[in-house]
Amino acid sequence: MKRARWRAVLVLPFLFLLGGCVERTAVLNPQGPVARMQYDLIMWSVGFMLFIIVVVFTLFAVFLIRYREKPENAGYEPPDEEGNTLLEVVWTAIPILIVAALAVPTVKATFALEKPPTEKVKPITIHVTAANWKWIFSYPEENIETVNYVHIPAGVPVKFKLTSVGPMNSFWVPELGGQKYAMDGMETELILQADKPGSYMGRSANFSGEKFAHMEFEVVAQTGDDFRKWVNEVKQTAPKLDEEKYTQILKPGLVGRMTFSNTHLQWIDHAKQHSHHGDGKPMKNDDQHDETMTNGHHHGE
Repeated sequence: MKRARWRAVLVLPFLFLLGGCVERTAVLNPQGPVARMQYDLIMWSVGFMLFIIVVVFTLFAVFLIRYREKPENAGYEPPDEEGNTLLEVVWTAIPILIVAALAVPTVKATFALEKPPTEKVKPITIHVTAANWKWIFSYPEENIETVNYVHIPAGVPVKFKLTSVGPMNSFWVPELGGQKYAMDGMETELILQADKPGSYMGRSANFSGEKFAHMEFEVVAQTGDDFRKWVNEVKQTAPKLDEEKYTQILKPGLVGRMTFSNTHLQWIDHAKQHSHHGDGKPMKNDDQHDETMTNGHHHGE
């Protein structure tokens, strides 16, 4: 009971510093192995730094009181010191140890989070496309797509492949893990997992323009059976997505939730195939130069 009280005393000030935003305080409410590892790292860092602050201010108070000027030592002049090897070693080693105590667990956690939390369960893959100001989720294996909401099976690692159409964004589900950037023309990966069924709000953590504050989405974690039922229902009832509709969705502005029984990934794959030479290999600079010259010759004729 005493430990719980002390923990609350330490954490409450930081809750006030984080403000009244639900997404921000959700960081301290981990609902998955990734978020839990990051939460433990945060608590270790905060506790360790608080310990350092307490030690520094305690020593400050002790020296201030003990070595203050008194009537009996008024006018005292300490002798000159050329140096003190022991003290110099101590005050050099202490910062090194502090940095190591924070860096080592941070580096270990960073590398660990690049892998699925468990190897016993095969992760599912979901492509995420950020656009002004909405989130598009594509399921390549299930061949379905959603906008501004995403369903995942609880207890299963999810590999989110992030990209952006337009400005850079940041994909963040506070209760499931930290954020990662989504950039135009690039693909980054973020692995998250929900422990149990539930609803978890996500949002963009990177300012991207006028409607940035409304760029939110819901992560719905379901049991395996419920997730499969939802996928089958979408395949049977949701409309098809065509290129014209996808282009409309990408236009800057806010949209509601949408569901489709196919994905836009097929058009991207098709475009990639056309960007290769006929033998399936990427065009070399010399090939591109020759093709440009040939086209120019035809125009000249």
